Amino acid sequence: MTADKNPFSPHDCDRYALWDMLVRRDIEAFIAQDWSMVEKDFIAEGFMAIDAHRSDNPDSWRLGYPALDHYRRSWLAQSHEFMTKQAVSDPGEALYRATVLRDIEIEGSTAVAHKKFDGQIPVVDGQSLELRFQTLYFCRRLGDLWKIVGFLGYLPNPMGRQPGVITRVKGVSKTVPEGASQHINAGPYSPVLQVSPGALVVISGQAAIDMQGNIVGETIEEQTKITLTNCNRQLAAAGCTFADVFKVTAYLTDLKDWGRFNSVYQAVIPEPRPVRTVVQAGLLPRLLVEVEMWAVKQS
Repeated sequence: MTADKNPFSPHDCDRYALWDMLVRRDIEAFIAQDWSMVEKDFIAEGFMAIDAHRSDNPDSWRLGYPALDHYRRSWLAQSHEFMTKQAVSDPGEALYRATVLRDIEIEGSTAVAHKKFDGQIPVVDGQSLELRFQTLYFCRRLGDLWKIVGFLGYLPNPMGRQPGVITRVKGVSKTVPEGASQHINAGPYSPVLQVSPGALVVISGQAAIDMQGNIVGETIEEQTKITLTNCNRQLAAAGCTFADVFKVTAYLTDLKDWGRFNSVYQAVIPEPRPVRTVVQAGLLPRLLVEVEMWAVKQS
């Protein structure tokens, strides 16, 4: 059986359709970095998803995606990062081989699908991405079509195992220790990270300022995006990416912008996310946010 072959019989039409939606279309859209290919597979009204943060302790699970648009932004960011780093000639084939969906429970027009990832994919730096997580998708049938209404995602695979959704197999730079947890109102950050030895890279506070010294962006979303772009540029100069960052300090002129800042931040910063401190501070006139980062560069 080829890796992309649907394991269910066409006569088992519901499971066949669910596998096609949750595996085939998802992988093809992910590789194409094209959300429009899967957009109609979701029910936007009432959508919500839980991020388990690779922990089998429910106390550490969080409402990662309170609306479909939050998940869309995260999905696109993950797709872009994966396609930028992958070094295999056929990334789709590699994802198919790492994906298993054989357990689907159906009661009437409701279904729960158990999708698991178990595999390694070579990346451009000569290392490997380890995919060891699982997701429970909650689906509903509308007429003849199945739709996704939410999920409980990024659970360890198997349960009790702590590695992240996409972590480095060789030269691991950062991991979340087993049993780490944080309060229910925590944002998109890790409570604690264990960092492997390497060269430290520290960048000064970056803001939404272009190379001519002009402040760019009027909203917190615009300034956060530009600020993180500037952070990425400084990290790249030292041979690092956001994946190497383990500590972030963010300064907001108004802590009321915390949620809006997070919506941009969590779509850009990959898992496991850095430990982070956010404080309200007086910044230069018209600046809404400033961010500094610490990273560890692997030899």
